[in-house]
Amino acid sequence: MKTLVITGGAGFIGSHVVRLFVKKYPEYRIVNLDNLTYAGNLANLTDIEKLPNYIFEKADITDGPAMLQLFEKYRFDGVIHLAAESHVDRSIANPMEFIMTNIVGTVNLLNAARAIWKDDFDGKRFYHISTDEVYGSLGEEGKFVETTPYDPRSPYSASKASSDHLVRAYFHTFHLPVVLSNCSNNYGPFQFPEKLVPLFIHNIRNNKPLPVYGKGENVRDWLYVEDHAKAIDLIFHKGAAGETYNIGGNNEWQNIQLIQKLCEIMDGKLGRLPGESAKLITYVKDRVWVYFYL
Repeated sequence: MKTLVITGGAGFIGSHVVRLFVKKYPEYRIVNLDNLTYAGNLANLTDIEKLPNYIFEKADITDGPAMLQLFEKYRFDGVIHLAAESHVDRSIANPMEFIMTNIVGTVNLLNAARAIWKDDFDGKRFYHISTDEVYGSLGEEGKFVETTPYDPRSPYSASKASSDHLVRAYFHTFHLPVVLSNCSNNYGPFQFPEKLVPLFIHNIRNNKPLPVYGKGENVRDWLYVEDHAKAIDLIFHKGAAGETYNIGGNNEWQNIQLIQKLCEIMDGKLGRLPGESAKLITYVKDRVWVYFYL
């Protein structure tokens, strides 16, 4: 039986990937590795928790010896690495936490894989999931491509850029069979309510301010999380070693356009007059979205 570890499998994207792999590949043993920090929630997976090919392990990827011990225990054939600190606001408040999880944690997993696999890479794969924020800000026209130069603008994106480079370095230096993908902004069920879509829905329902950074003109591509999970499945099984793949939804919006659309939809659902929720929009100079929820 092929054994895969999915890191961050109790989180938003990770839980969708775990569910897909557990149900689609009953011949695989899926180990969900998660430290259950604020964004990890095993309630996301109650529908599969008793299936025979699913195992949960609570551990911290920043603990190198613990990672090696898990690799020795399960002899993983594949790694799907999703565990990460991912919120820009939190990275501004505490950069070191992002450096430890996103950089040190990734290297710990690379080292554990290398130690267990040694030079026998037949049937092995280390899949590192990253973000399109490593490319910087998207202009009014055009899209990021796999060859877009890196231009991270926050401690979060800088830490993810660093982990991307390290994964590629292990491919070129140690020939570790890696593959990478960079995704755009995800949305969908089970998303922690510090992110834009669930946070603003929460604030609209509770008549709280909708803080818009600057003029809200930043452009983001939005990707439905279950589509992302399907792309991860495809890349894990069919992607070429050493390659990077960008995953997007072909669904670009300016932040202010998306927020206005959310207001319009919520007015209808809450029985409000058209335009009532849009009055909650507040333009701010600083990134403060998370604090309006917490």
